[in-house]
Amino acid sequence: MIRLLIADDEDLLRSALAALLALEPDLTVVAEASTSTDAVRLAREHRPDIAVLDLEMPPTDGLRAAEGIRAELPTRIVLVTRHARPAVLRRALAAGVRGFVPKTTPAARLAEIIRDIAGGRRYVDPDIAASALTEDDCPLTDRELQVLRAARTGASIAEIATEVHLAPGTVRNYLSAAMSKLGTPTRHAAAHRAWEQGWI
Repeated sequence: MIRLLIADDEDLLRSALAALLALEPDLTVVAEASTSTDAVRLAREHRPDIAVLDLEMPPTDGLRAAEGIRAELPTRIVLVTRHARPAVLRRALAAGVRGFVPKTTPAARLAEIIRDIAGGRRYVDPDIAASALTEDDCPLTDRELQVLRAARTGASIAEIATEVHLAPGTVRNYLSAAMSKLGTPTRHAAAHRAWEQGWI
């Protein structure tokens, strides 16, 4: 029996996925989580064989949850996402994630992928893998990425400045440059775009 943790902040999707996977004779859902924090806590508590994590979960994301779980447990990770970005794929593979699938994957196919991963194999969606080979390079500097990473939490300019050890005016300049390069109207939109691309 393969023991599963299912984590997704969308209750209906999580419940439906858990119910569909539980119909498989060799799969059992031992825990469900709605946040990345709960995913790590429940993984510690239930020690599942495989954790199926939504990439876009609050308060951090599924990749951070995967890193937290992998740091403490041998649990294998499958990341499920709506917005598969090649740079995120590379970060996920570097973090030891064994599967990377879009949310459009049918439950029966996901069950097959889970079995493969339980057997020691990896699975990366072919379309995501193909796009990883043609991805554009990041146009942002290290400092711009640093301030966007801090901005992603919704922090104020003053809070960002304190976190990255820069003057508030310098933070504004870096954020403005990043917004311009990414064609976004706000620092929050720029941070989200950089996160979607897998740059932060």
